[in-house]
Parts: sequence; structure tokens; C-alpha cells
Amino acid sequence: MASWETLVAFATVTILVAYFPGPALLYTAAQTISHGRKAGLMAMLGIHLGCYLHVFAAAFGLSAVFKHVPELYMAVKIAGALYLIWIGIGMIRSRMGSPDQPVAPPKTVKRALLDSFIVEILNPKVALFFIALLPQFVDPSASLPVWAQFLILGMVVNFAFSSADLVTVFGASLVVGAMKKTKASFGFGRWIGGSLMIALGLKLATDRG
Repeated sequence: MASWETLVAFATVTILVAYFPGPALLYTAAQTISHGRKAGLMAMLGIHLGCYLHVFAAAFGLSAVFKHVPELYMAVKIAGALYLIWIGIGMIRSRMGSPDQPVAPPKTVKRALLDSFIVEILNPKVALFFIALLPQFVDPSASLPVWAQFLILGMVVNFAFSSADLVTVFGASLVVGAMKKTKASFGFGRWIGGSLMIALGLKLATDRG
């Protein structure tokens, strides 16, 4: 592996990137506000599992395809954006019951896991992020092969991201608790969550990066 100085720099960059407010944190917050803490936790898990695909792709060079085939990158990006917008519309239109029982049914919680997994794998920016970040901290002369270093560093990044998502879920669940007091505020929470999803989808679709 790389030197201790390099690993300290890697840890610093990872924490800063993980806890800087971005699309993933907004996404988990939106799922939590719209469907409750369990759905937020499932969203976090879905993102975590989906991220492993990007880690493996970066380790074995598959993510580099996005750099050399911009048409594929654009197609995947648009598909991910449309899926986010579709989820947002579904949140706004959903019926979650009364403020006395504002708990998402098991089907909705499981759907949050699947939706989040799909959203993550359809985000090519994550793939490009890994192939841009990880090589900076890989030592080709180390005893471990390069692909193994990619996997280890990628998993560390993924767990750091998930820890930030976990903090976001519990923070957003406090907002949900306040919204349980009235039916109007509870319905407003669904609008907030759905609107965040739609905004994230539009940003992904129109972002030139």
C-alpha cells in the first residue's frame, strides 16, 4: 500500500468528500422525510450496495469506458436522472396514511432499497469519481496488486459515505418526528422529499460534468 503520509491524506480527503453536502445525502434525507427512518436506512443500504459495483468497476478498469464512450455515459446519466424524477413524482403522489400512523408499509421500505440501488448504479459520476480519486493513492510498487489496492481503498470510501448517509438519516428522522404532529405538515414532508428527488434528477440530467 501507499505510505502512511499518503494514507492520512486519503483519509482526510475521504472524510471531507463524504460529509460535504451532496446528492447522496440529499437523496437519503428525501427518502427519510417522505417515508420514515426505516426507508431512509434501506436507502442508505441500497446506495452502499450499489457503490460496490462502481468500486469493482474501477478496480478492474471497467469505469474507464465512460471516459472513452461519452454516448454511453450520457445514456446512463439520463436514465438515472429520469429514474430519480419518477421516484420523486411517486413520493408526491403517495398516500401514507394519517399523522397518527405515518409509517411506510413494508413494500415501500423494500422499494426504497431497490430504488436506491438502481439510482446508485445508474449514476456514472460515481464511477468517474472512483477512477479519478483512487489512482492518486495507489502505489504500483507495493506488494499488493493494484486491483487489490483499488478494492481496499474503494471499500473504505464506501463505508465513509455510508456513515455520512447514516447521520443524515437520523437527522432527517428528527424532522419527520416534528412533522407527525399534524396531517398538513406530514403531507408537506412528502412534497419536500419528492421535490428534492425531482431536483436531483434535473441536476443530474443538465449537469455538464
